[in-house]
Amino acid sequence: MNILQALFFPPEQPGGVSSMVPYIGERFRKLGWQMELFSLPRRIRNKGQEEFEFATFDRHAYSGKGNAIVDKYVQTLKDYLWWVKLRLAGQKFDLIHAHHPIAALAMKRVFPDTPVLMTVHSSYERELILNGRIKEGGPEHRFLTSIYGELEHATDRLMTVSHSFSQYIGKYLQEPEKTVVIPNGYDEKRFKPVPHENEVTQLVTVCRLVPAKGLDILLHACAELRKRGAPFVLHIIGDGPIRKELEMLSQELGIYDDTIFYGYMLHPEEMLPFFDVFVLPSRAEAFGSVFAEAALCLLALVGSNIGGIAEQIEDGTNGLLVPPEDPIALAGALETVINDPHFRYEMGRAAWNKAKKTYGLNRVISELKKIYLSFSTETAAAEEESETYGEES
Repeated sequence: MNILQALFFPPEQPGGVSSMVPYIGERFRKLGWQMELFSLPRRIRNKGQEEFEFATFDRHAYSGKGNAIVDKYVQTLKDYLWWVKLRLAGQKFDLIHAHHPIAALAMKRVFPDTPVLMTVHSSYERELILNGRIKEGGPEHRFLTSIYGELEHATDRLMTVSHSFSQYIGKYLQEPEKTVVIPNGYDEKRFKPVPHENEVTQLVTVCRLVPAKGLDILLHACAELRKRGAPFVLHIIGDGPIRKELEMLSQELGIYDDTIFYGYMLHPEEMLPFFDVFVLPSRAEAFGSVFAEAALCLLALVGSNIGGIAEQIEDGTNGLLVPPEDPIALAGALETVINDPHFRYEMGRAAWNKAKKTYGLNRVISELKKIYLSFSTETAAAEEESETYGEES
């Protein structure tokens, strides 16, 4: 089969989808499949002029009224459509697997007769709400949640990465029971545990520095740890709009000397094995890819009891779960893993075992292969039926 993997961000972007899809393509190519990657370069801005109307709702009810987020989303969809027509004109694919709503809708417009599968990896509207950029129930929120119904209408198979997120988007679908859940998978060869002994427990988090990730909660929890006399060093890998705010908060809380801000890092998995505990108290997380990546590095896991994080962590077995927005509970969990290295190691080992079994790339390849081949069979059957009908008529 000749399959196109349609991303939004270029594949060199770290984390999440971009850290998985290129390896899926590489593995399929080793099996003899044709697999190409496609994405929208960051330099493409305001090129698309072709109007794009949605089949399931009227976008004009939300855009064109000074609503910058909706207008930008629609313009980006036009840009993606323009780029697809420019770069892929005349090409044929047996199947297209999109990993962003804009990619899926543009691809189906250009290739209406090609099966288009869509994996919804995250919730843009929830991130915007948590980051304080839009209001829940406002026009931007209603527009972005309407996209789920449009995807259900336009694509041939809707997939997502966790059962909790499937339930979330199901509220906006006509037939939510048809959504397929395939958790993300990772190439285990990229993550190699390294034996080490740190005199002081090394805590690490890797994420974009935005309010949705709950790093303010983490800093308050670490301040509580210091009050309790629990020794630690906190490593924060990532960059984002609230970095200065977080640095100032760490100074105000008296833990700046215990905290290291690294900024953006292309391959954080190269450093992860040298830490002891991965912690991220997100306020929302469709899956939480970095938890699986940290588990494959043999780190103990501590996270908030929400979304995809709670599906990855069995509390007390392969990690610890705490309520979101609760720095005292988070401090208690971190104090436990700091004071009990043996328990910490056993949880890390359990997390590694589960990640190898559940989130290994071989499992994803196997599940995707079945779905891809099912569309190959359906396409072949449809063509055969069409030919038979033509002969009879």
